[in-house]
Amino acid sequence: MYGFEYQRPTSRADAVAAAGEDTRYLAGGQSLVQAMRLRLASSTRLVDLGAVEELRAIRADERGVTIGAMARHAEVARSADVQRVLPALAELAGQIGDPMVRNMGTIGGSVANADSAACYPSAVLALDATIHTDRRDIGAEQFFLGLFETALEPGELITSISFPAVRTAAYVKFKQPASRFALIGVFVARTASGVRVAVTGAKSAVFRATPIEQALAQSFTPEAARAVRMPADDINGDLHGSAEYRAALISVIAARAVEAALAR
Repeated sequence: MYGFEYQRPTSRADAVAAAGEDTRYLAGGQSLVQAMRLRLASSTRLVDLGAVEELRAIRADERGVTIGAMARHAEVARSADVQRVLPALAELAGQIGDPMVRNMGTIGGSVANADSAACYPSAVLALDATIHTDRRDIGAEQFFLGLFETALEPGELITSISFPAVRTAAYVKFKQPASRFALIGVFVARTASGVRVAVTGAKSAVFRATPIEQALAQSFTPEAARAVRMPADDINGDLHGSAEYRAALISVIAARAVEAALAR
């Protein structure tokens, strides 16, 4: 690990003020610390957000849920408000990693990191969430740009994420046994304006499965999702699964997610 300056502000204002030209925010450290330890990432200044309590609030009403960027996965999973308004989101949070990861990792850190196999990006995209920062609001469709790449500018701080309420939703993932990341994860949301299906683990960034959305718009059933044959042209392939295997798995996992959504 390369040397760096460490700061631990206690307010959002101080955290923003601490940002410099080569600053990285530490929002749990489950990915960044490991990357820095292996010298895959570096920064001259690390701003630890762990003491900024105002970024941990979870608020909910009939319109949806707004979750502070520093809310831990475990806090989202056990939040009565999230369970009531968006139970699929609470269930997703409860499936992330292991207990240590869930008690340290944060929703803002996960979304900002934009790992191609992370769970939260699928919820952000499927639920058409809004990412709030210290500078602006960013829609889900504009946020994820590629592998570990987002619309965030240098020093821009995610403060919270707003998820609108939907008619029903569910998230199902096929886990890589060792890492517990999604080999394929599918979030299905049935909204007032239609069906949205987001897939993680299959490409360099989360994406919407338009063919499955179209099929479910005609018939919101597991059979309709399972019948879709997703193209494998730009799907990831590695030692855990070929592109063809992952493409076929998308429809299977989507069908399971629809079944879970209907079971509510």
